[in-house]
Amino acid sequence: MNRRAFLKRTTGFLISLIGLTGGTHYYSKEIEPSSLHIQKETIQSAKLTNAFHNKKIVQFSDTHLGFNYTVKDLKKLVKQINELAPDIIVFTGDLIDDPKQVNDTEEKKIIQALQPLHAPKGKYWIYGNHDHGGYGTEKVFDIMTQAEFTLLQNSHTVIEENNEKLIIAGIDDLMLGKPNLSAALHQTNQDIFTILLAHEPDFADQAVKHAVDVQLSGHSHGGQIRLPIVGHIYSPAFAEKYVLGKYTLKDKLQLFVNGGIGTTRVPYRLFCKPEIHEYTLQSNLS
Repeated sequence: MNRRAFLKRTTGFLISLIGLTGGTHYYSKEIEPSSLHIQKETIQSAKLTNAFHNKKIVQFSDTHLGFNYTVKDLKKLVKQINELAPDIIVFTGDLIDDPKQVNDTEEKKIIQALQPLHAPKGKYWIYGNHDHGGYGTEKVFDIMTQAEFTLLQNSHTVIEENNEKLIIAGIDDLMLGKPNLSAALHQTNQDIFTILLAHEPDFADQAVKHAVDVQLSGHSHGGQIRLPIVGHIYSPAFAEKYVLGKYTLKDKLQLFVNGGIGTTRVPYRLFCKPEIHEYTLQSNLS
């Protein structure tokens, strides 16, 4: 960490510490974490065919169930996502904060909460670092499989509509998995619009070297605590360069970093509401 970054984080931490012991403590712990923001984005490309024009993708990420986020909260989120009537749903990692703490009864409740999510063109997911941590790899896989999500772990799927195609690829987690983008894109056609799911957003610096048009990520929580002027105080490894929002790399790759739903390490969100992304695909074809 360079001196400027160190001073920024230290100053931000001290300011937030003072604030969180005062009037903002209740707001940042009880109010903002439950104030869902729906970030609406339009993804335009000449590579998007007319068959996918106005199709809708909803992304949610980083629920971190068990750490200040409950199955009851998840059920509410599922209802909110279904109300958006997405064609495709993607989850970009970190379902459970500490998988080893989840017993069989709780596991069934999570499955039952996720099952009602509906998307006619499919529900897809990737691992985050917390999903692999705490012996959670198989447990999270079982939950998501029974909830009828398809895992994209260094693999891809081809979605078809009126004989036209869209590719959604996914890589394993950078921190605790074995990511392999070449395997994920194996035998894909670079002329087909391709969306990559990658938990850690900084992977975009690698993705831009490949035939990827859009990368959807989470992991950062948007910083979780953000302050005016200072911005985010802290972001985890592999989410230090791209923290929140939309980025364009080399006029080629569009990166969207989702701020996530839950919290981790500290149960606070300040000036960083939990969010889901609603993407509307639009073709530039004349």
